[in-house]
Amino acid sequence: MTMDGLLRLMADGAFHSGRELGEVLGISRSAVWKQIQRLQALGIEVYSVKGRGYRIPHGLELLDRDLFHDHLPDAVAARLALVEFAREVDSTNRMALEALRRGAANGLFAAEYQNQGRGRRGRGWVSPYAANLCFSLAWRFSAGVAALEGLSLSVGVALRNALARFGADQVRLKWPNDLLVEGRKLGGILIEISGDAAGECEVVIGIGLNVALPEAQADAIDQPCIDLAELLGERPSRNQLLAVIVEELFATLDRFEQHGFVALREQWQLANAHRDTPVRLMAGNAEISGICRGVDASGALLLENEGRIEAYHGGEISVRSLE
Repeated sequence: MTMDGLLRLMADGAFHSGRELGEVLGISRSAVWKQIQRLQALGIEVYSVKGRGYRIPHGLELLDRDLFHDHLPDAVAARLALVEFAREVDSTNRMALEALRRGAANGLFAAEYQNQGRGRRGRGWVSPYAANLCFSLAWRFSAGVAALEGLSLSVGVALRNALARFGADQVRLKWPNDLLVEGRKLGGILIEISGDAAGECEVVIGIGLNVALPEAQADAIDQPCIDLAELLGERPSRNQLLAVIVEELFATLDRFEQHGFVALREQWQLANAHRDTPVRLMAGNAEISGICRGVDASGALLLENEGRIEAYHGGEISVRSLE
């Protein structure tokens, strides 16, 4: 609890002396220093100035159930069976999957820090403590695995709609699960499905969204990236942002379950980051180049090569721009 208390004291972005922090927390100044080192190890920027103390630049907004619910429409809150906010976990996807296996109808699981956060194809997801949004939504579908084609694309549409409500209308969608702004990654989606081919399925929708990446952490990411603070010119409230995203996800998942991806296809097409541009598909050691012609009604990528258009489904395929 000491680190949690320290974060709450320093969340205002002001300077706090080691003596002041120690007195409030009931620990020594050396213990405060060790906790500050722990914060820095988690990716939190902490300024230390002799004679003034410690400061987290720009402050910090921790996830808070009450603040989250303040921004969530009553109709959505009434349907959300579980809400769990954690400080540090291995994976919110694991939390969501375990809840489904216990019989939960649905649930939202968010954490300030994931020590085993994953992206697509097993890649690690870099996310400093309390800087971004890392969360998973547990959901049940009754129509079987085959009916879930295009789900990750539909989730992308929901995220784009949510971000547009904050003024981020430049967001584009990269097939099958990334959010881009001018070729720089803003967020990603990881969906895990288990269940019957024709019956009920348990789905975990994992989402990572860059909100305010410290410069040092942004430099450590092995691809061009951007965060909402840069995009919007200010840091949005993480609790409000999460509530708006959940609201859009509920609306989109309802529509998807009733009508399938075909009802959301046009929205995805308009946001396609590679629309009518040359791309390269990579699947294992194989590479295929062509012109991206969007997606079909099932969410498969359409690639034009030498006058022929072929459909490619998800799995282990990656798309890269040739421009």
